[in-house]
Amino acid sequence: MLIGEVSRRSGVSSRMLRHYDRLGLVTPTGRTSGGYREYTEDDLRRLFHVESLRSLGLSLNEVGRALGEPDFAPADLVQELIRHTRERIAAETELLARLEGVDSASPSGWDDVLRLVALLRAFESDSGSRRQQAILSQDEDTTLPVAALVRAALSEEDPFVAGALRWSLARAAEAFDAALPALAEGLHSDEVPVRRRAIATLAELRVPESTRLLEGALDDTDPKARSTAALTLGARGVDVAVPVLIEMIVEGRSDVEAAEVLGLLADRPLSSAEIVRLLQHALGGSDDAGVRLRLTQALAEIPGSAADDALEALTDDPNRTVAATARVVLTTRRAP
Repeated sequence: MLIGEVSRRSGVSSRMLRHYDRLGLVTPTGRTSGGYREYTEDDLRRLFHVESLRSLGLSLNEVGRALGEPDFAPADLVQELIRHTRERIAAETELLARLEGVDSASPSGWDDVLRLVALLRAFESDSGSRRQQAILSQDEDTTLPVAALVRAALSEEDPFVAGALRWSLARAAEAFDAALPALAEGLHSDEVPVRRRAIATLAELRVPESTRLLEGALDDTDPKARSTAALTLGARGVDVAVPVLIEMIVEGRSDVEAAEVLGLLADRPLSSAEIVRLLQHALGGSDDAGVRLRLTQALAEIPGSAADDALEALTDDPNRTVAATARVVLTTRRAP
């Protein structure tokens, strides 16, 4: 088969076939009666192999090695191709995210596009201080896309940059609708640090939907995540945080802050009595002196007669420190 017919049937241009010939990849080995070179069945089979390997992303050099070296390991080559392909996909995904970010900011002209691209590049810098500066330097004309801010808030390890990210999200009221779904997804991450960051970010967003999401975080398996959610909800006046706040006092985990928040929640007679009941239940279930002392101190934050009665009972506690603390608290509460 002559070169023109091979080109028509294979879809490989005559120019490329001649290039393969010069490289020694596919060389016509037959001859016509007139002395012209022609491709044999073996040559066509080799051409098929070359095109198949090229479709996998191999360079012509690598194709030559694969076909010509007897000790060539195909598995090694495939692994290398997988690595290169993943790197390419990651780079293209990053580019797509950047383009979507620029598009979501609705730039009105090339100046806006260029400012946004420069801001995004600084925002993705390896330098924490440069990332922080990019976040804080936003103005009304150039703001980072919400999706980029949320992604960063869930992955940022630098506490100063993380704080700037949460501030940036909290100041943009229009960001709530775009930010909350991604943050809700972060709450269900398998990675504890991501869940903690999602909760910390939701704590900055004072909208009803963020409160609902934080209520779900009270069941998180990570104690620190539960604590942050409970303190935030308690400060917002949400009663469902009470059991976790009492758990924090029992375990000695930010117990002073938890007791203060309980005091804020106990501003109604019914709430006050229920919180005192739960604290007494915790007291009855523990013989640990440290736990009982922390619960007694927590009672000092609760207003009302129910707390007074509970403290009065504790003045006879077998532990002298607990009894003395209860007496001092009662004396202070009864003073004019």
